[in-house]
Amino acid sequence: MIRLLILAALLPATGPAVAQGTEVPFGGLSHDATLPVEITADSLELDQAAGTALFTGTVKVGQGTLRMAADRMEVFYAGEPGSDTGAIQRMQADGNVTLSNGAEAAESAHATYEVATGIIEMDGDVLLTQGANALSSERLRIDLNAGTGALEGRVRTIFVPSTGAGQ
Repeated sequence: MIRLLILAALLPATGPAVAQGTEVPFGGLSHDATLPVEITADSLELDQAAGTALFTGTVKVGQGTLRMAADRMEVFYAGEPGSDTGAIQRMQADGNVTLSNGAEAAESAHATYEVATGIIEMDGDVLLTQGANALSSERLRIDLNAGTGALEGRVRTIFVPSTGAGQ
């Protein structure tokens, strides 16, 4: 079943649709922010005074079933700079950014993940895939708590019709 019902009305019978901005469901990209965040990378630079950590080289992040990867990721910790490291407040990813959870995945040049609010903002040649369907735009904003997302900028959609009986 095509989960992109909101966009289906924009799609001509024979090809892709183009729109300036639209919202899509993100049921597969929900998450549990209370789970630990695991980060692996080729190198790490800590700046305790600023409350930041810079991971570079094949950076991979996992929180539950949610996965993010990038060439470079800067992590900002909650609390006062210079104090003991606290919870992760925000992560900024740059270069070959991918975000996935199940059959839903997104790619972009840059992404910011506000961990406490569950908001991920991606920009720079965004490509979103949901199963066999693909959407592209300039920006994507995902609300993991609500299970929704919004594509902005020149949006292009490609839907693959279901061929199963009774669908």
